[in-house]
Amino acid sequence: MRDKLEQIKRKAMEAMDSLNNLDQLEEFRVKTLGKKGELTLVLREMGKLPPEERPVIGQLANEIRSYLENELSKKTAELKNAALEKRLAEEAIDVTVPGKVPALGKLHPVTKVLNELKDIFLGMGFDVAEGPEVEWDSYNFEALNIPKNHPARDVQDTFYINENILLRTHTSPVQIRTMLKKKPPIKVICPGRVYRSDAIDATHSPIFHQIEGLVVDKNITMGDLKGVLDVFAKQVFGPETKTKFRPHHFPFTEPSAEVDVTCAICHGSGCRVCSYTGWIEILGAGMVHPKVLAYCGIDPQEYSGFAFGMGLDRITNLKYGIDDIRLLFENDIRFLKQF
Repeated sequence: MRDKLEQIKRKAMEAMDSLNNLDQLEEFRVKTLGKKGELTLVLREMGKLPPEERPVIGQLANEIRSYLENELSKKTAELKNAALEKRLAEEAIDVTVPGKVPALGKLHPVTKVLNELKDIFLGMGFDVAEGPEVEWDSYNFEALNIPKNHPARDVQDTFYINENILLRTHTSPVQIRTMLKKKPPIKVICPGRVYRSDAIDATHSPIFHQIEGLVVDKNITMGDLKGVLDVFAKQVFGPETKTKFRPHHFPFTEPSAEVDVTCAICHGSGCRVCSYTGWIEILGAGMVHPKVLAYCGIDPQEYSGFAFGMGLDRITNLKYGIDDIRLLFENDIRFLKQF
């Protein structure tokens, strides 16, 4: 048995010299010193030895085990240091190499214009209100004086989910929700995505963005509406910009108007963009219809208000000279980098 123990020690030392990674070293430890290892199997035969030899063989076995465990510890430390040095060499950083500046994203042009418009209207005392894009028919149409079978519904080209639920066709439902929850004075803008079943072309998209405004208080007049929109137009398109109101009809405002501004491209002299008129239509507006106020529990005899709504994508196109609304939705990095 003494020879077997010495042979295990000799073979272990020879094998240990050839190990070159920690996985192999662990496999060797289990094979030699584990519960079913070679040294353990030899020790199990000690019961066959004469009683006087057992202490001597037991002491020898413990010395060999201690020796091998010590050598294993040294080999483990050696391999760990070698692995660390290899990793440091592979991951070495040359601090003299010029660094690479990471590419930073930029705000989408629609977001930039929206932020600008928010700042303009917040500066005039407006708050920002938001609401759901999946809306009830009653908020989207009926509360706005557009009952079922009203011809105005045909113009909207609505995406219906069922008879009473739809994708909002404008952000006007947010105005209704605001008037139902809040008593006058009310002064809000309502930006957001809206949906209509339009064919896609350079000026139409089934999804686009609107920003609408609402003011309700005592003694609000058309002159107040004119003043707010005039300030807005000058802030967005320049101090020389003029506004022009043309009579129109909307079911939820009376009187109603479409609002033109001096063409931002030719500054009123006439060009292809404005069809050589010098004017470009940017929004619709008017005084809130008494029926709309009454629906929301606001006495039209005591209060009046004005509302306006504009296509945010259209304002963006005019501001930056973009001639195709599809560019705003295609996520072409070459286009977006320009902003």
